[in-house]
Amino acid sequence: MRNLIEIKDLSVEEIEELIKVAKSIMQKPEDYLEKCKHKKLATLFFEPSTRTRLSFEAAMMELGGNVLGFSSANSSSTAKGESVSDTIRTVGCYADIIAMRHPKEGAPLVSSMRSTVPIINAGDGGHNHPTQTLTDLLTISCEKNRLDNMTIGLCGDLKFGRTVHSLITAMSRYKNIKFVLISPKELKIPEYIKEEVLEKNNIEYLETQDIEEYMDKLDVLYMTRVQRERFFNEEDYIRLKDFYILNKSKLKNAKEDLCIMHPLPRVNEISIEVDDDPRACYFKQVLYGKYIRMALILKLLEIK
Repeated sequence: MRNLIEIKDLSVEEIEELIKVAKSIMQKPEDYLEKCKHKKLATLFFEPSTRTRLSFEAAMMELGGNVLGFSSANSSSTAKGESVSDTIRTVGCYADIIAMRHPKEGAPLVSSMRSTVPIINAGDGGHNHPTQTLTDLLTISCEKNRLDNMTIGLCGDLKFGRTVHSLITAMSRYKNIKFVLISPKELKIPEYIKEEVLEKNNIEYLETQDIEEYMDKLDVLYMTRVQRERFFNEEDYIRLKDFYILNKSKLKNAKEDLCIMHPLPRVNEISIEVDDDPRACYFKQVLYGKYIRMALILKLLEIK
């Protein structure tokens, strides 16, 4: 039985296979309408989510399966004091596969040790969000027709942004990848990511606070929001939340085929005037997310 707790659980070959299946689903969705007939997905979201939860549910429904679960910890028995492990073992009696989001880092890993069905980590605190990373890889593959030989700008909250940490880890396995890390000094990329991923793999990177300085070099620009829920101090959040706002003027030197991405939800970090720019890919990204999750569910349920 396979789980997906972090992106490193998948080999490059397995990621390429998932991308291939996702593209096949996009081209011929009718071939997949009953692949998960009589299968059930449980979505256990101990932390609020719109896109990720609904994306998983839509993915399972479009494969012909059914969905059950909850959308906040308050509506589960953990509110009565039940352990997460006990919740997982109980839900495993009702469902064939579980997608789980939890505010505590490591909760999906601990759950996977107790589960009788495959666990998909749908986000654990500031740690990992592997299905968002798969979404990002499919988006880049579809929009750029490659996953190597590119310069990727990551902008905003690079300290707490789990999507950023996972994407750096995933893209570091491809050839000739360079990163431009754009953030205020308080939200710089953690040292362990630099040491254990970038430097260990000899990945070229530079850090800057200026979003426009290297704009003309970027093939992908990945914007992130400053996350209020990760801050201990409201004053720090208010001071940093609007540090970067991408607008048309900041894109004046950008490449014509730049791919602008964002894991969403967006707050202020991308002006709505950018939405009509053909380089804006963040709503396409949402759709790609459904298809890659369909491919992942098929893989973990071992359905050909």
